[in-house]
Amino acid sequence: MLRSIGKIIVLSCALLISVSAATKAQITIDVAKITCDQFVLYKVASPETIAIWLNGYYSGKRGQTVVEVATLKANAKKLRDYCLANGDTPVMEAVEEVFTP
Repeated sequence: MLRSIGKIIVLSCALLISVSAATKAQITIDVAKITCDQFVLYKVASPETIAIWLNGYYSGKRGQTVVEVATLKANAKKLRDYCLANGDTPVMEAVEEVFTP
C-alpha cells in the first residue's frame, strides 16, 4: 500500500511538472505587433532574441542559409538605434526601413 501511495505521488508530481511545462511552451508572440519601444525596453523578450528571430525570418525570405555573426550584431545595434528614436514604429517596419537599400 505504501508503495502505491509513493507511485501516485511521483506520478502526480510528474503530471504537474508536464502541465506546467506545456503551459509555458504555449506562449506565442506575434512579432508583427511588436513596437520599437517594446523591442528596446525588453517588454516582450530580450532584443537579442528578437533580433536573431528577425535575422532568421528575413534570411529565410531571401534564401540565405549562412549567418555572419558580426553582421548580425552590427545590424541588431542599427535596429536598436533606429528604434530608440522611433518608439511607436512596428519593429518589422523598422527592419524594412533600416535595411532596405
